Amino acid sequence: MDWDYLRYIHALAIGGTLAKAGEILSVHQTTVLRRLDQMEEQMGVQFFERNRDGLQLTPVGETAFREAERLAADMENLERQLVGQDSAPVGKVRLAATDTMVNALISPMIAELVREYPDIELEVLTDNDVLNLSHREADLTLRPVNKPQATLEGERIGTIESAIYGAASYCKRHTDLDLEQSPEQALWILPDESFSHLATGRWYRKHLKNASSIIRCNSLQAMHALARAGAGLAALPCYLGDSTKELTRLSEPLDGEGVDLWLMVNHDTQQMARVRIVMEFLTASLARLTPRVEGES
Repeated sequence: MDWDYLRYIHALAIGGTLAKAGEILSVHQTTVLRRLDQMEEQMGVQFFERNRDGLQLTPVGETAFREAERLAADMENLERQLVGQDSAPVGKVRLAATDTMVNALISPMIAELVREYPDIELEVLTDNDVLNLSHREADLTLRPVNKPQATLEGERIGTIESAIYGAASYCKRHTDLDLEQSPEQALWILPDESFSHLATGRWYRKHLKNASSIIRCNSLQAMHALARAGAGLAALPCYLGDSTKELTRLSEPLDGEGVDLWLMVNHDTQQMARVRIVMEFLTASLARLTPRVEGES
């Protein structure tokens, strides 16, 4: 089987029509049709059902498409390894981080980075759940983790500390708050089970196991927004809570609830000039924010 056939099968399956496949492959749709007819005749199988709406993969076509997907990923990885030998800060760099970190911590330094290195194409991948941040998909990953995998390399930035925050409007309505003696009397904004990895989860389980008034959220952004609006109290990273004018810190950083912040680098692309430059830039910029991350403001 001609390996180029898989490229056409992949484009046809993704595009769904001859015209869209032609756009993906940068050839005319008649060329796509001719190649499709040629490979089906040569192989003696039918890869696609053809109808008015476009093309539908047959079972044989689905098998070929899965193989084409795998090869496409392998070729991309090979290309990334080969171009690791380049020396100029030009091209794409993929950075993975949580939405919260992008919004509250690194967006100004990203803006400065792209101004200083306009030939670097930065692709920012975000996910509310750090456990879903795929290191394989990114060149660099900003990740809160106390024990990074031994096979990964990176730079430790500092320790993310968290504290209790509440809006002035909430505190005015509840002047009798005593967080040391009876924290369960307050209304709390808590993460749901999808955020069980948060370091502050230990504090919740210890101090709020009998709390009756709670709001559950599946994102740190939502917790922050509700606390800022005065819906209740929340334990938030200090870099987030301290920078929000509507919120007041109501405690010292929670003892023993810190989590290390690491900037991890992909082993396959760490030798690329552009990846090294972005990593060095972000490491230096984040180091200047360490007091803020560690709640010293």
